[in-house]
Amino acid sequence: MKKQMVKTAALSMAAAVIVSGCTGTEAVPRNATQTGVATGAVAGAVIGYNVSGRHKGRNAALGAAAGALAGGAIGNAVDNRNPEPVEDGGWQ
Repeated sequence: MKKQMVKTAALSMAAAVIVSGCTGTEAVPRNATQTGVATGAVAGAVIGYNVSGRHKGRNAALGAAAGALAGGAIGNAVDNRNPEPVEDGGWQ
């Protein structure tokens, strides 16, 4: 059981790193909301899965939804707090 939990946590962390890498600053300069949703969903799914109970899949889905909402809200607050990036005109 412990080996399965470690495997699930490692896989979830790797997925979070990969997904958060997909939200680069080139396409979307203010991406804390996207990163918060992805990270929150993965963390919520891991926590929900590891909560004691018989319905592991349902707990993981509910945890992912709650984590995505919380992460998105926090990321949106960070995005709204940070100033807009200034366009410098590129190479001149």
